[in-house]
Amino acid sequence: MTTLQWDAIIIGGGFAGLSAAQTLGRSRRRTLVLDSGRPRNRFSEHAHNILGLDGTPPADLLASARQQAAEYGIEFVAAEVSEVTVLDQGIRILATDGRAFEARTLLVATGLTDVLPEIPGLAARWGKSVLHCPYCHGWEVADQRLGVLVLSEIGFHQAQLIRQWSEDLTVFLGEGMHIPADIRSRLEVRGVRIIPSPITELLGEGTQLNAVRTADGTQIPLDALFLLGKIQPNDGFLGALQLARTETPMGSFISIDETGRTSVERIWATGNAVNPGAAIPQAAGDAAFAAAQMNLWLVNDDTDRALADADASWPEIAPAEYWDDRYSQQAAMWSGRPNAALVSVVGDLTPGTALDLGCGEGADVLWLAQQGWDALGLDISTVAVERATAAADALVEISGRAQFRQADLSELVAFEGLATFEGSARFDLVTASFLHSTVELPRAEILRRASGLVDEGGHLLIITHAAPPPWFAGGEQRENYHSGEGHHHSFLTPQEEIEALALDCAAWRVVLAETRTRAAKDPDGNSAVLEDGVVLLQRKSQ
Repeated sequence: MTTLQWDAIIIGGGFAGLSAAQTLGRSRRRTLVLDSGRPRNRFSEHAHNILGLDGTPPADLLASARQQAAEYGIEFVAAEVSEVTVLDQGIRILATDGRAFEARTLLVATGLTDVLPEIPGLAARWGKSVLHCPYCHGWEVADQRLGVLVLSEIGFHQAQLIRQWSEDLTVFLGEGMHIPADIRSRLEVRGVRIIPSPITELLGEGTQLNAVRTADGTQIPLDALFLLGKIQPNDGFLGALQLARTETPMGSFISIDETGRTSVERIWATGNAVNPGAAIPQAAGDAAFAAAQMNLWLVNDDTDRALADADASWPEIAPAEYWDDRYSQQAAMWSGRPNAALVSVVGDLTPGTALDLGCGEGADVLWLAQQGWDALGLDISTVAVERATAAADALVEISGRAQFRQADLSELVAFEGLATFEGSARFDLVTASFLHSTVELPRAEILRRASGLVDEGGHLLIITHAAPPPWFAGGEQRENYHSGEGHHHSFLTPQEEIEALALDCAAWRVVLAETRTRAAKDPDGNSAVLEDGVVLLQRKSQ
């Protein structure tokens, strides 16, 4: 199985990317951060509304965060990403300079780019006196002469919001923008001036703003101008993957689920790359959560890999040898009590001859004999058969009615040589209780062949695990569940069990097909509930 160099690669070294990196580093994950060195807030001198760090320069915050992440083993590479492809067991990231990096998982934390209108003097003041977020910058310009340049419908929302920070507010309509009557009323009732003529130039020394000039030549004094320009998520390098996207009033963004995962299993996304409204604290928090979900995914993947490796080793062990070893490890593997579902179902049947497949230490066969059945138990383990035989010999009252034989069910092509009990090779009852195996077992084929041993009017009883035990990770998944010791098993509902047998409907009648629950204890002694499937079929008389 391929081992990739990195457990996780994070594209983007801003606040979201570094927060995720620290979480993964503390989770002991081999993590690489690819960073272009162009964080969105590089234009701002101070970062605000961050608990305990208010007013700290963003560059200082990032430098400190990067240093702390490095202490947990996070590595950094300066790179611009051009393409991402999905491998069989991971993700491949190609940089613009031709370097390639591979990891088991990927987190996209590339943020977004603010596409500013081409108005002279505007770009030079971005992040200084031309601003976008009142929660980040509103306090610093409170009660000053403020303006809002409306470039889209969402700009009207911003205009109403900015009024909270100053009574001296002017709204400017961008090219092609028309203000709805109800919005005009809401603004004017609070003393907001509305200028329909577009801004053509920003005026002032350096990055300071003193006034704006409009298309009709008017100069309007301002100390700060707010706007929400077009925003472009930095995710073009993901185009070939055709990730699902969500259309929002602020643009098209990668869709993520509640864990931050995209529509591709091994890829997560966080921060402004998926949520343009997330300020530094939220972007960092969302990223830490997404990283924790990535680690959980990796934990489950580690376990799946270990189990797959265990699976690969089992074919080298003969099933009989494996089961003899299992039984030999303890004086008794099972409780010695018969299966409760078997007792409930068979109690209504008239005793006759019975065959129990995979009888183990013989509890079900012994119970059947005590009820008047002539019962034969088959099991692959010699140790189990010897224990079952000894238990039968100790019960004088069932003398001769309980017999046991060692047999590999997968090798009994037609179950020849089973003639017993007055020479009959047919049985009134054939049972298989929890015929699951941690080594390879052609279960469905065995049951199908065993059905041929049921006499006319007789019954085939199959009792099975209908769902994985709840204490195993992923226990809610019935398909391809791992038993914990090497072999995968698909848990079937009673109806699916019947369909898998594919018996002739004209020759068989379904007497019972239901799921039953029973109380149990998990490995830690806590109460749990298990689901058993019970299928009883009767061969019709001809």
